[in-house]
Amino acid sequence: MRRSLKLAAVVLSGSLGIASLAACGAKSTDSTSSSSASAGAGSSSLKVGMAYDIGGRGDQSFNDSAARGLDKAKGEGVQVNEAEAKTGEAEADKESRLSSLVQAGYNPVIAVGFVYQTAVEKVAKDNPNVKFAIIDSASTTQPSNVTSLTFSEQEGSYLAGVAAALKTQKKHVGFIGGVQSELIKKFEAGYKAGVKSVDPSIAVETTYLTTPPDFSGFNDPGKGKEAAQGQLDKGADVIYSAAGSSGSGAIEAVANNSAFKAWAIGVDSDQASQPALKKYAGSILTSMVKNVDTAVYKYINAAKSGTPLTGVVNFDLKADGVSLSTTGDHINDIQTQLKAAADKITSGATKVPTAP
Repeated sequence: MRRSLKLAAVVLSGSLGIASLAACGAKSTDSTSSSSASAGAGSSSLKVGMAYDIGGRGDQSFNDSAARGLDKAKGEGVQVNEAEAKTGEAEADKESRLSSLVQAGYNPVIAVGFVYQTAVEKVAKDNPNVKFAIIDSASTTQPSNVTSLTFSEQEGSYLAGVAAALKTQKKHVGFIGGVQSELIKKFEAGYKAGVKSVDPSIAVETTYLTTPPDFSGFNDPGKGKEAAQGQLDKGADVIYSAAGSSGSGAIEAVANNSAFKAWAIGVDSDQASQPALKKYAGSILTSMVKNVDTAVYKYINAAKSGTPLTGVVNFDLKADGVSLSTTGDHINDIQTQLKAAADKITSGATKVPTAP
């Protein structure tokens, strides 16, 4: 069972006093399993479509977190259908994927990741009677039938930076971003600010795997491993990756480093407890958990009850939108410092930057 340090919150705004969702990619016509469109116990008339970002189920990170929220709703009787993005796909593919879910009768449709923003806006305008949610993105031009589910990633990343600064033996840490986008820069900004809040003299290496429109940096463990090795070679002994499934490569590189003890910091899911990464758990200091599962479930449950969330729904530190995992007990000895840092954020005493 995942254990996590509860350090997050939801800011409510919009017509229902709640903020919105943000999208990540999906694979338009491919259902992830033959049973994915079936209902769980206590069948519901609600049919939810989900379009995943690149990597889909099994990325041990962002998409898997969204999937957990969907699975919980499915277990309570909601009918679901899932699709995944393909690396290098065109914008038209995203639109086709969303449209296919709509035509099959799924409403609402959830897009997992900011790369879906343009596609969601177009398909939502064409289908005003269908509700859409997008994870990790919000736009002033999106139709009223689109809800944005966003997160204060910079706040959780700040705490990850505090942990890194307290654990480094070399006063040298690293950050790996999957794609150099505004979203991932929030992770970088928070992490660096957290590190510097403990010791301004600590060096922070930064590496991005790809830049838009190339989003393969979220689904290339080989690139993640190479980037982490490069930072280890420069002396970084704590490396935080915000890179989707590419982060698994970075974790592997850290775990296999024999020159000195190094730590990896995971992202989005509690990566030390993910089946494919458990063998590296002894090298995963913590993970900055983004509770996408909570956001997805809350959105679906609200739609099911007839009181849909609208506008932009933001999940921050105060509302348990982000947290640090404690699997392995590697940060038990620094809980006092982490709590003090978290309290300053939630009280407003610390304003965490969103840009490096």
